[in-house]
Amino acid sequence: MDDQIIDNQPVSPILVGLMGSGKSSIGRRLAVRLKLPLIDLDDYIVEQAGRSIPEIFEQDGEAVFRRMETGALRQVVGSHAVIATGGGVVMSETNRHILKQHPPVIWLKASPEFLAGRIAGDSNRPLIAAGDALEKLQELAAIRYPLYEQCADFILPRGDMNKTEALQAILDFISVFRKG
Repeated sequence: MDDQIIDNQPVSPILVGLMGSGKSSIGRRLAVRLKLPLIDLDDYIVEQAGRSIPEIFEQDGEAVFRRMETGALRQVVGSHAVIATGGGVVMSETNRHILKQHPPVIWLKASPEFLAGRIAGDSNRPLIAAGDALEKLQELAAIRYPLYEQCADFILPRGDMNKTEALQAILDFISVFRKG
């Protein structure tokens, strides 16, 4: 059965947002609180491909990675799990359609400045591996923020919010969402 929300039915939240917004770390905490497994879509792709994301980007290119991402999203969506997507999942119209069909989608919205401070120097993020992280994040935000907004059932502005506060805000939203 699809996760159509009726009071007390399981909710399988999907987290979206730019790299570094906390999808994986908040997703882990959320999964524990909801007593659900966490599916980190990037980790799922790495496991399926047997290669790291930087290796996939380097050997096959971003377009191939995005196709893998769509296949992975199709495989896991509708699972009774918290799903933490990759930051670029919304770049595909197909993925946006899939996300809209499987609420709730929660956008962890954070400024490029906040994110740059968290991820600068992270070699596992091929889109910022070379160059100015802040500049690249600003470019990505200009493109992706409207797409996240199209898909989001809830927008959580991270700002100065710590992970505990973010988790509580998401749990509060889910409580309301469950009630319809």
